[in-house]
Amino acid sequence: MRMSDLVARYINDILEEQDGEAEIRRNELATTLGCVPSQINYVITSRFTPEQGYIVESRRGGGGYIRITRINTTRDGAIMHIVNSVGNSLDKATAEVMLNNMLERDIIDGRTAKLMAAALGERAYKDVPQQYRDSIRATVFKNMLLTLLDG
Repeated sequence: MRMSDLVARYINDILEEQDGEAEIRRNELATTLGCVPSQINYVITSRFTPEQGYIVESRRGGGGYIRITRINTTRDGAIMHIVNSVGNSLDKATAEVMLNNMLERDIIDGRTAKLMAAALGERAYKDVPQQYRDSIRATVFKNMLLTLLDG
């Protein structure tokens, strides 16, 4: 198992034990897991983002900490959170991360994830000039998400 996977699993275990909120000290966690503190930063910035359903707060200094909170909402609330976090541009890699997160959180099923991935993939935009692809991808993704709302 890669170190980044180990760090992410450790943080997720803390989140599960503490009802969706983990407060960690970066240097202590690095020592516990036998890695460098920058590895902790990398995992937090790449796997615990608002798009993935987390709020991250940090406080620097001797008593500093990093607080990670899992956003727990209804399915529709989670979808709206994702819609609002997309913005005006969405690259393929970020779209894939968002779809995987939605799949893991049971917001969408596997078939829906595959259909959405096909609509957001590079092949769907091969005839669109490069400078417009991410903007169109964001619009398409938000429209697909809005069709998933129960209301």
